[in-house]
Amino acid sequence: MSVFADGAALNRAAIILAGGDGTRLRELTRFIMGHDVPKQFCAVTSDETLLEETRHRVERLVSPKRTVVVVNRQHQSFYQPLLPDLPHSLLIEQPSNRGTATAILFGLRRLAFLGRDTVVAIFPSDHFVGDDERFMSHVSNAMAAVEDAPDMAVILGIQPDSPETSFGWIEPNTRLSISRYGVLGVRRFWEKPRPELAQRLWRDGCLWNSFVIIARAPRLHAMLAECTSKLFVTFNAAFASTGERPEAAIVEDLFKRLPVVGFSEEVLSRCPANLAVEPVEDVRWNDLGEPDRVLHTLRTIGHEPQWVKSYVYEWPRALRANV
Repeated sequence: MSVFADGAALNRAAIILAGGDGTRLRELTRFIMGHDVPKQFCAVTSDETLLEETRHRVERLVSPKRTVVVVNRQHQSFYQPLLPDLPHSLLIEQPSNRGTATAILFGLRRLAFLGRDTVVAIFPSDHFVGDDERFMSHVSNAMAAVEDAPDMAVILGIQPDSPETSFGWIEPNTRLSISRYGVLGVRRFWEKPRPELAQRLWRDGCLWNSFVIIARAPRLHAMLAECTSKLFVTFNAAFASTGERPEAAIVEDLFKRLPVVGFSEEVLSRCPANLAVEPVEDVRWNDLGEPDRVLHTLRTIGHEPQWVKSYVYEWPRALRANV
């Protein structure tokens, strides 16, 4: 069911991040596809690619006319067949991958025509979500909370099923004053903790960081300006006083100078003010960052694509390591 008409009326928008290189899962995606393909362009847990699944999930809440997709131009042969219906104005083709903070900043610039009051939801395009409707209901709740508290940013935190060391963790704080939405404060972030720390975080009720972030556009700008000031200034200065120079030329020159800046590492890890977490306790979720996580997810949902048996039983690990 799609409710994007309501989302449009409430001035909601989305940024889908699809510019990653998928290096951690390259072994598996190369086996599935026969050549190097970033995981967001692969059909891993269903007949659709992860990017297609993400777009359909987002469409339940946000109009496609208010959703931008950020890609890496080097992956053009992979994303063009998947996005034939996407207007050029909503497709952000980065010359190279400069990290999620840069991608978010670029996405916000492209959505600026919607106005300062726009509530923006940011979605990675390489995750498994077991129930799209329930998951997007959590996003909707977070959007409502942000509409009531414009200075707040909300991140979806997933109830963990194991003391995972390859994910980021969120340590919640007390419930916030707008308690009718059920969002919690954030005490701190833990990025890929050691096994003993992961055990403690799991035992203490901490949450996995889904990297699905909801905030008003000015709040996201403020977080980026505060935590990634050099990137923020360089990016915005490049578009100031450019006269009639085409955006493509500006971007080409700009990306040669930009460092790689991750939003999770440089922004969320600093736990900026007014950051909250929406606990997600009723949806299976996985970031599919490693082959073992993919296989675990497939076992959990009872789905076995044709490639699974040959990958698990017929392809020696020694060969995988050399692929």
